[in-house]
Amino acid sequence: MADDVIRAVGLTKVFRDFWNRPKARAVNQIDFTVKEGEVVGLLGPNGSGKSTTVKMILGLLYPTSGQLSVLGKAPRAVETKREIGYLPEESYLYKYLTAEETLDFFGSLFNLSAAERRNRIDQLLEMVGLSHARHRRVGEFSKGMARRIGLAQAMINDPSLLIFDEPTSGLDPLGCREVKDLIMELKKRGKTVLITSHLLSDVEDICDRVVILYGGKIRAQGSLNELLTVSDSTRIVTPSLAPEVTEKVLNILRENLKGEEFVMDHPRRTLEEFFLDVIAEAKNESVETSGALGGGIAEYLSAGKDEESAVLENLIAEPKAEHKRESAEEAAARQAEALRKAQEAKVAELTANAEKKSPDKADLQAQADAEALKAADEKLNDILKNR
Repeated sequence: MADDVIRAVGLTKVFRDFWNRPKARAVNQIDFTVKEGEVVGLLGPNGSGKSTTVKMILGLLYPTSGQLSVLGKAPRAVETKREIGYLPEESYLYKYLTAEETLDFFGSLFNLSAAERRNRIDQLLEMVGLSHARHRRVGEFSKGMARRIGLAQAMINDPSLLIFDEPTSGLDPLGCREVKDLIMELKKRGKTVLITSHLLSDVEDICDRVVILYGGKIRAQGSLNELLTVSDSTRIVTPSLAPEVTEKVLNILRENLKGEEFVMDHPRRTLEEFFLDVIAEAKNESVETSGALGGGIAEYLSAGKDEESAVLENLIAEPKAEHKRESAEEAAARQAEALRKAQEAKVAELTANAEKKSPDKADLQAQADAEALKAADEKLNDILKNR
């Protein structure tokens, strides 16, 4: 059974005024859990307690009462914060930093090495479609591009828990689709995602469960299949029917429904599906665009914190490094052997030439050849010492 990544029991937050008098009960004794590997939507109108709940999960606010654990620890624990990636509703970025510098800054906050930061930055910029804008200042970005950088910074530390507040805000339909695909891929890799959004169609596409708040209390929660299925109606979808078959079906329905109204029409795609089909067709035709280009998910975003997997990865990585060292030594040995063979061939050639020449000329040639062989020996020794 999956572990509880977030567990809230009787969670309450009361804001007080200057005189410590209760001013607003933003969250009122709510109970909910988020399991490992789930995508959960936290929904509700403005003022329902969503942001307050998220801030308590992040450790930015302290609960008035109740219990709250995140990844099995207190929300304010440093170990907990290392495993969380957060995208706020508004992307607050340093406008004079470039996209690359922005991600490097956030990576340094998690004490990532320079080499690891460079590797992850390249993958993240490719993933969010901004490799071509890596040296542009983020202050020049549109809202959609800034949102993409915000998504990238939320994943720089390879978190176990991702909290996205309005992740598709400011994105065009193509960007929305890419973000939803990204979230589904993160789920496949074992990540846990908590989403708050007012775009219910986006939530419906990607969430396993939803928690609906109003007035600081949970009014409904459960899987989308449980909450949205209309059990007292039936829909039948078939391939296109011939007119005579359609008439027979209508007659059967009229006889059995006994005067009750029913609707029979053709299925209809959503506008989003049609829009994405048009864009896909343009891409297939290699139509040029200066907009953001989506990429695959970053490879370093692991499938979880499985210790056995980490050990196997290290065991695989070490022989590769050893193989590189052996290859360098073998290359030096081959070079030395080739030089030795060339030297032997030169000696044989010089000996044969000396026999054909006059004694005096042979002596002079032999002296010159001896000096050449001496130089070759010194070069060979240098190569062997540097192996």
